[in-house]
Formats: sequence, C-alpha cells, structure tokens
Amino acid sequence: MRFSRCYLEITNRCNLSCSFCPKTKRPARTLSPAEFRLLAEKIRPYTDYLYLHVLGEPLMHPQLEGLLDICRELSFRVVITTNGTLLPAQETMLLSSPALYKINVSLHSFEANAPGDFGAYLSGCFSFAKKSGEAGKLVDLRLWNLDGETTRGQNAQNDSILEALEAVFPQPWVRNTWGFRLRDRVFVHYAEKFDWPDLSLEEQSACGTCRALRDQIAVLSDGTVVPCCLDHEGDIPLGNLFSQNLPEILDDTPAKLLLSGFFAQKLSHPLCRRCGYAKRFR
Repeated sequence: MRFSRCYLEITNRCNLSCSFCPKTKRPARTLSPAEFRLLAEKIRPYTDYLYLHVLGEPLMHPQLEGLLDICRELSFRVVITTNGTLLPAQETMLLSSPALYKINVSLHSFEANAPGDFGAYLSGCFSFAKKSGEAGKLVDLRLWNLDGETTRGQNAQNDSILEALEAVFPQPWVRNTWGFRLRDRVFVHYAEKFDWPDLSLEEQSACGTCRALRDQIAVLSDGTVVPCCLDHEGDIPLGNLFSQNLPEILDDTPAKLLLSGFFAQKLSHPLCRRCGYAKRFR
C-alpha cells in the first residue's frame, strides 16, 4: 500500500479569492506543529512525496518553517502549490529547506484577482523560480486556464506572462507534452480549466475511473481522510487520521467500495459523477 503522493492540508485559509477555486464552507483551520507531526508520521510509511495543500495557501501558515523541519526529519520530499503572492516574503526560508522538493506556482491566480501590480507579481514569481532552480528545486509555473487547444497561450494575461518570462529565461525553450522547460528544473505547465467536483452540480457520467486511492489520498486540516485532492469539502469521508491509522481507514467498506468501482469503470459516489477532472481518465 504505497501512493505516489499524499496531500496534507496544513491550512484551509487563503489570501486570495480566485474565481476558479471552489472555496470551502468548512471552518477556518490551521494545523499546529504537533498535529502536523502526528498526521505526517502516520502517512510516512505510505509515500515519499507529501503535498502541503488541498485548499488554502500553504505559505500563509505561520509555522511553515517548523513544518518543513518535521518533513526533513521524516525524510519527506515536499511539494507546495502556491498562488505566488507570498513567495518574496518566504523565499529565503523555502530555498534553504532541505525538505522542499518542488514548488507549483499558479500564475493564473493573478488574473482572477486583478486589479493589482501585475509586473511586481510576475517579478517576484520569476525571481523565485530562477533562484529555486539554481538551488536544485523543481518549479512548475502553471497556466491552468486554457479553454482548449485553440486558445493555448491566448488567455487574457498569458501572452504578457510569456513575454515577461522570456526576459528572465531567454529562449530557446524545450517543448514537452505539457508546456516548456525554460531551463534546468524550471517549467511552464499548461492545462485546461476544469470544474471542481461539487454535489450541487449536474451528474456528468456514472462511468469512468480515477487515480484516487491508487496514486493518491488526501487529509484535510481536521484529519478527515478523503480519496483525492479535489474533495475539498470532505464529501467522501473515509475516516479520520487523528483517531485512526491509515490501513484501518483504507481497509474499511467506504474506501473498498469506491476503489472497486474505479477498477470496474464505475463512479460509485455522487461526487465522482460530478467531477470535471475525471473526464481526463475516460
């Protein structure tokens, strides 16, 4: 029972309000270092890669440096996804952390929160990306705002972003299947928009599969274990890692039924039948 990654939500608070983000109705909560250690120790036997988010902006955590130290003690490779606004303030701490393996920067978040100083925002993100790559850490600069192949790179701010990128990371860039490698360890990652699963939406399909419970699981900031990082409200609670261990949770009926459905190409839970991301696996 090993996963390619596990998501651990260290806070569900955020400093932005992006149009593409589903938000949460859950009470605002931030893990204490003691809570984080307890959950991380329970996760450790089952993955090497720990992602410090589900919802929320992880760079807002007031004790993030201490959490990264715990990750170093546990030999995790840490991945952080951020909107990028707090990178300049946290740069020194992040670049000096041995535990930090990769940073995903959601550049499309700025467009959803304009007006603001677009140039200053990009400068902070790109400066961090350059230093991070030089420090041996991976950086994914995400443009997950496409509407289809015909609009690749043509969304409202994408041209300006790519132009500013070229000033910091001169061409030639190496094209790959999902974007460009700008230099060693620094990438631009394109992806299309998708609808987050929500029980208020219409069903899309009862047939399909998912990588949830095979490649990944997620743990919300209250300890609730959910199948994947898109179950932002805990609509598929499999158990609670504060009071249970992971094998007990995954060996229980809810997890087994969900996983057996995925193997049979059946989306057994109502939330899964309303997931826009699941279309990628059809």
